[in-house]
Amino acid sequence: MVRLLFIGDIVGRPGRDIVNERLRAIRLEHKIDFVIANGENSAAGAGITGLIAKSILGAGVDAITLGDHVWDQRGWETEIAQMDRVCRPANLPASNPGEDHVIIEARGFKVAVFTVLGRTFMNTKADCPFLCVDRMLERLKGQADAVIVEVHAEATSEKQALGWYLDGRVTAVLGTHTHVPTADYCVLPKGTAFMCDVGMTGPYASVLGREVAPVVAKFLDGMPHRFEVATGDVRLSGALIDISPAMARAEKIELLTVRSPLRA
Repeated sequence: MVRLLFIGDIVGRPGRDIVNERLRAIRLEHKIDFVIANGENSAAGAGITGLIAKSILGAGVDAITLGDHVWDQRGWETEIAQMDRVCRPANLPASNPGEDHVIIEARGFKVAVFTVLGRTFMNTKADCPFLCVDRMLERLKGQADAVIVEVHAEATSEKQALGWYLDGRVTAVLGTHTHVPTADYCVLPKGTAFMCDVGMTGPYASVLGREVAPVVAKFLDGMPHRFEVATGDVRLSGALIDISPAMARAEKIELLTVRSPLRA
């Protein structure tokens, strides 16, 4: 059996710290072959930098995916071209810099991963995620033993629809972006692991990783507020998937949550 961990959105320094502190031990304890992480919120809660990407990869992550905050940090549009294990969303315009997928290998088994952005309630210039996946799967034929599709989207219905659309065609469809882990993880009838949101890796004593007070104030008065990354109740959250190497189908999926004792 091949085991893969997909870590949800790493939020700011607290998220980066728990990955640094705990990931290597987690890999050993759970006998994990592959670790993929969404890093789009890793730089102060919005975007990523080359230095941060290297630190995440150095902590034991094999590949980094990104989302709608992909271009939030100045200079990243240049740095991404030098990062061979980082991919930006595949359904952004083709003129965008960076790779649209990553292929990683362990124990002679190859895994391809790519991200599609949802379009419902998302203010991004993105192509249809369903049609994009079709094109990507055609391109990736024969290049990998398993394919992991991340759907970085707001609407639960859009994520579920994509899961059913891809059942039996990919190994897993995993949702990110909404930062709250969902209880719907399952293996669909034709062998595709699915979860609407794998959760975030960061501070849970927060509103989606941000300090509570200014977010509440924003809802009350509608005025601009500065949303700093919170620091309390830091957790690493992700989907742990067992994959049959013979069939490249998912056998099991579960939510993995690890708390940081340093920021309880």
